[in-house]
Amino acid sequence: MPVPVRLPPLAVLMLPALLLGGCFERTVARVEHTPRPVAVVSVALTADAETRDYSGIIAPRRAPALGFRAGGRIAERLVDVGARVKAGDVLARLDPKDLALAVRSAAADLAAARAQAAQALADARRSAELRRDGWTAAAADEAKQAAAGTAAERVTAATAALALAERRLSDGELRAPQDGVITAVLRDRGSVVAEGEAVFELAEAGPPEIVVSLPEQALADADRPDTTVTLWARPGFVLAARLRELAPSADPRLRTYAARYVLVDAPAFVAYGMSATLHLAVRGADRIALLPAAALIDRGDGPSVWTVKPDGTLAAQAVTLRRIEQDRVAVSGLADGAMVVALGAQKLDPGARVRITDTLPAAE
Repeated sequence: MPVPVRLPPLAVLMLPALLLGGCFERTVARVEHTPRPVAVVSVALTADAETRDYSGIIAPRRAPALGFRAGGRIAERLVDVGARVKAGDVLARLDPKDLALAVRSAAADLAAARAQAAQALADARRSAELRRDGWTAAAADEAKQAAAGTAAERVTAATAALALAERRLSDGELRAPQDGVITAVLRDRGSVVAEGEAVFELAEAGPPEIVVSLPEQALADADRPDTTVTLWARPGFVLAARLRELAPSADPRLRTYAARYVLVDAPAFVAYGMSATLHLAVRGADRIALLPAAALIDRGDGPSVWTVKPDGTLAAQAVTLRRIEQDRVAVSGLADGAMVVALGAQKLDPGARVRITDTLPAAE
């Protein structure tokens, strides 16, 4: 007769669950073979273009200093700073009294020289007649002839002196040599100025320019046609710029090259002395791809990205980092049209299988 087996109460309670569990086969998910959803960006290679900024000042093409061609006291000033003048306009006048006296003195010297020349010429004629008749020596006649020639030269010199004095009298009016704007008044009424001393500064009329200092690495791209300028007063207003002048040698202290760019079609509000920024595009030889910053990874051997193969597996592709922008990076070393994981690249492993769920534009 079989002996009944007594089970503990806990075993009795667990027995039905164990019996039922043996009737089912548990399915275990294999994570390593489950494709992970990823968003990718399709690589579109472009020429490497970078904009470098250089600060500068708006200036006229030429700003000559104007002064009288004669010395004297300034009796009248007719223009102020900011005045727009035309070629030939009178800007200031000197006191004409001293200049008029110089003209009278030169005229008197000329009259005296003419009288002396006339007397010397008459003496030379009489001496020639006496010599011909044998009444005077040859040496005495030659002295008379030389005196007549000297007197004639004195007349020529006095005539030139009178013309110079009259010209200085007319130079007592300072006139604008060309159209422009008065940017500075250096001497005022009552000042005594020397000949050629600067009295005004005149900015010639014409398109304004920006004056900048360029480093030597920017010289190769200094004359690019896509150069632009923005004003600090109006940052959103962009002006086209064209290189007009580039210094052939560097500044000995700063080691930079002075450059002047003409502002094309500059509006009227652009004033001389304004602060501005020159935006110079610099292009490299490599073709680059712009990717989201989250696509870049570093597994200890330099920057790289994950590329998605046609079978859905990942491959690490080493890249060269060209520059970092606010939310994207510029890299080289990728093939055109390659699929690069754009988001969550740091959470992926080599050889993992992925499933493309979204393709982002290359510029994002």
